[in-house]
Amino acid sequence: MPDESLKAFTKVRTGNAFLVNLIDSPGHVDFSSEVTAALRITDGALVVVDCVEGVCVQTETVLRQALAERIRPVLTVNKMDRCFLELKLDGEEAFTTYLRVIENANVILATYQDEAMGDLQVYPDKGTVSFSAGLHAWAFTLTTFAQMYAAKFGTDEQKMMEKLWGDNFFDPATRKWTKKATDSKTCVRGFVQFCYNPIRQVRSGWCKIVVVMQQLHMVHESAGVCCRFL
Repeated sequence: MPDESLKAFTKVRTGNAFLVNLIDSPGHVDFSSEVTAALRITDGALVVVDCVEGVCVQTETVLRQALAERIRPVLTVNKMDRCFLELKLDGEEAFTTYLRVIENANVILATYQDEAMGDLQVYPDKGTVSFSAGLHAWAFTLTTFAQMYAAKFGTDEQKMMEKLWGDNFFDPATRKWTKKATDSKTCVRGFVQFCYNPIRQVRSGWCKIVVVMQQLHMVHESAGVCCRFL
């Protein structure tokens, strides 16, 4: 990894190469023993939560197991694509959905945390929450977008990350950030304007391309022409 990507890493390290071993343990209640066994040989835990279904009973069980083994967990809000394709949520509805999931997870972490481990709650603007769509193999943290927008706004990445979560609204017309939404239609929450909407637009555009490719394929088949799309 380049030094630029590791500048936020403050602990002692030797070189820039890392080997990460991932142990995928089922989340179903019947496999709780496998989760416990995996936690005993790991340094961290990535807890995956469905953004639509939210924090379920087994999610609480897994988090409690991680804390019992003194493993510091991070959170992934998964199936983000369902918000675009299935539920068709607008930006504010999606943000509220993600916020509820994260807050519910933090309630569990606060309930079972060991004081010796310090604050274990997870926050998107701290880089301990990621958003993903496992079916389509993509994911991001706010760091990803902060790196893109920091230079544009003339600020550092950490401050940009804080702008991209919570009650931070940006109005392109005035080029000003506010803590509350104004009456202006162009004043939109930072997360929605700079993260959610761009991904939704890319996803929508790709779906249209797929539909056109399928239609062209049908036309070629009816004409007896062999055509392969890459």
